[in-house]
Amino acid sequence: MKALVFAAGKGTRLKPITDSIPKALVPVCGKPLVCYVLEKLKKAGFCDVVVNVHHFAEQIMDFLPNAECAQGMNISFSDERSQLLETGGGIKRAEKLLGGSEPFLVHNVDILSNLDLGAMLKVHLEQRPLATLLVSSRKTARYLLFDSNDNLVGWTNTDTGEIRSPYSEIAGGDINKLGLKMYAFGGIHVISPEIFAMMRDMPDAFPIMDFYIGNCNRCTIKAYVKENLEMVDVGKLDTIHSAEDFVRRYGL
Repeated sequence: MKALVFAAGKGTRLKPITDSIPKALVPVCGKPLVCYVLEKLKKAGFCDVVVNVHHFAEQIMDFLPNAECAQGMNISFSDERSQLLETGGGIKRAEKLLGGSEPFLVHNVDILSNLDLGAMLKVHLEQRPLATLLVSSRKTARYLLFDSNDNLVGWTNTDTGEIRSPYSEIAGGDINKLGLKMYAFGGIHVISPEIFAMMRDMPDAFPIMDFYIGNCNRCTIKAYVKENLEMVDVGKLDTIHSAEDFVRRYGL
């Protein structure tokens, strides 16, 4: 069971903390963010983990081999120091480390949640879509759009009214009349290895959401809706306190 942890971002919204350390090593209750993710992956049975690195990459690469949270895991690094490749490019670059016949899980390093990763993987293995995306009904401006069968069909920004979809009836429609489900992405997804063949002609750097939205008419991309999902996106300074509360409540 393989996983990719996105840890290459510059963490600009966490400045000034990230002026000297990468986001992956930002402490929450005294423990680096990446350790919470690795411990969650280990508990779910993920043994082979790829961590992509860019911002202060050396610090992560020096820390993890001897970190207690990584013991018993096979940790490898996808090096993006020469160019930050965004989420889609990061997955594409890691093909040699993730490649195989089984799906792999992708987890943002700044996400803390009560999600059962094994249960999500099981659903993906049963349905075998190209990708399964953790989503929720939380309030945001940018939503993924799904049909009645929980298949991805587009994206919208409710602040601007913009709709993106390969389906003309959706792209040119009225979001209030389309009858689609609107969910926010949760930063965790399970991906089938067939995605790498579809990425061959993609540029080195691109967002994975652009890829999903642009190809959802060619393949099946499913929503995974977790009931009673609790999640903290530790992306800004004011979310660190929420993350600490989450850690204490769950005894992490």
